[in-house]
Amino acid sequence: MDFFSMMRSAFPDFGIKVEHIVTDEDNVSFAYTATGTHKGNFMGVAPTGKQFSVRGMQIGKFEDGKLVERWGSTDELGILKQLGVQPV
Repeated sequence: MDFFSMMRSAFPDFGIKVEHIVTDEDNVSFAYTATGTHKGNFMGVAPTGKQFSVRGMQIGKFEDGKLVERWGSTDELGILKQLGVQPV
């Protein structure tokens, strides 16, 4: 399951607000804030009903109008901490 499918399953109200976007002829990059309410299993953590808000970023490279590479990062540790999970 890809990251965003996992997020939709664990956080049915999962949302992304784009905060900043930068583009050139071959790339699109954006920073965002992700939010949601924990209603399903997330990384082995049973639903807590708690909400989270974290930052993330994505970079997409395009060739001939098609996405050919994508890199990204979302603060998953920040999500877990906001759900009450203590890192070991």
